Amino acid sequence: MADEQAAGTQEQPQQQFAMQRIYNKDISFESPSTPDIFRKQWQPKVNVDLNTKSDKVDEQGNFEVVLTITITAKVDDETAFLVEVQQAGIFMISGFEGEDLRRILGTAAPNILFPYARENIDSLCVKGGFPPVMLAPVNFDALYQQALSQAQQPPAAEDGEAATH
Repeated sequence: MADEQAAGTQEQPQQQFAMQRIYNKDISFESPSTPDIFRKQWQPKVNVDLNTKSDKVDEQGNFEVVLTITITAKVDDETAFLVEVQQAGIFMISGFEGEDLRRILGTAAPNILFPYARENIDSLCVKGGFPPVMLAPVNFDALYQQALSQAQQPPAAEDGEAATH
């Protein structure tokens, strides 16, 4: 009986999640309206776009996760600056499959990458002559749940189409 229990525990893969490396995949900063933009009242309209993607790197359980943050600041419909950071990391993940693996790739890994991306964005904006950009913390768990909910919703009927049941 003890042998059967030992065999049963050995068959179950051990779950592991470890950061291997964090790096900048792509960084872009543009300030097309300088120097004129510096003479305007600094009350920007700021748009923040956030995206994540992941790819399996090898058969040893390594995945690349890329967190992309794009920020556009406009003053009077002129682009003051546009900054985009692709913060990436390689994570070794084993013993997780299906929904559990997708959840780790969509929540745990971006949570680790976010502070690095946030610091890069702040530094780029300050070096570009603009005030610091302090991004608020992001709840990747809530974003993941929201994306799941949206994916499970049936597509809305197009305008002009009659729904028949």
